Amino acid sequence: MNEIELIARLIPSLATNESVVAGAGDDCAVLDLGLPNDFVLFKTDAIVQGVHFTSETEPEKIGHKALARCLSDVAAMAGKPTHALVTVALPREIEIELVEGFYRGLNELAARHGVGVVGGETTTNPERCLLSIAVLGIVPKNKCLLRSGAKAGDAIFVTGTLGGSLLGKHLEFEPRLDEARWLAQHFEIHSMMDLSDGLATDLRHLLKASQAGAELLASAVPISREARVAWKDSINGQPKSRILDRSPRPPLLAALTDGEDFELLFTAASRDAVRLLDAWKKQFPGVPLSCIGKITATRGLFIKDKEGLRPLTEHGYIHFS
Repeated sequence: MNEIELIARLIPSLATNESVVAGAGDDCAVLDLGLPNDFVLFKTDAIVQGVHFTSETEPEKIGHKALARCLSDVAAMAGKPTHALVTVALPREIEIELVEGFYRGLNELAARHGVGVVGGETTTNPERCLLSIAVLGIVPKNKCLLRSGAKAGDAIFVTGTLGGSLLGKHLEFEPRLDEARWLAQHFEIHSMMDLSDGLATDLRHLLKASQAGAELLASAVPISREARVAWKDSINGQPKSRILDRSPRPPLLAALTDGEDFELLFTAASRDAVRLLDAWKKQFPGVPLSCIGKITATRGLFIKDKEGLRPLTEHGYIHFS
């Protein structure tokens, strides 16, 4: 049973109450706790040594990544993070300087986004480190974005470039908080999520939530320089890019499946595409934005390349698979 199958099996049995606007199955839980204008966002995420970082990774970058992953999910709802709790599970022989490094990294990121780190838990974990972060945030009730709003005919957009993140970006990325709130304030965004497990997997989650299909244009997928360089090195006999037991892949495949990009994936009416792209370029000149395809009424995920339109059979990263 892989991660997706396990979650699908567990969700129907979860307890709930009348405050839950959106529960398991989106980037954050959305709660109505009686605030007049805002929903409360609630999110937790964990990173594990050997899966998300190595024993050689700088501790400040580990702390940064642990918190940034949660903040990226808050961004996916167009929200603002407010508070965080930190759980660290550590081997008995851990050096205190490493733990202090974890906290330096996450505290620096928290301070940049006005997040209060208000406590947590410490415990023992044999053999490897684990950091788990829980985050609260808020979002205006009329601006909260979910995965489930994509409509047939929508244009599909992604921020940044994709693939090759394990060469370094996965430890240093900045959550797209400002960009997501700007989008929600200035355009009618129909659906949004962040890209953590790879475009090929995450877009499927959005399509399932929206009960829709999609066609991607291969030539429009924004491939990172790192993905291209890693592949070039590997075919030239210089596989320097093997990290966490994952080898370089052809650039388009890397952009579709590598994961850990933490960019925004969103949809909006196609009639707004040109205006949105022009306004984005003025507002965020250093961050690429690409229109990579369209939402369709026909279920399924397809990609159009030089060979024509074909089903996209590739998947991104899935735990336990």
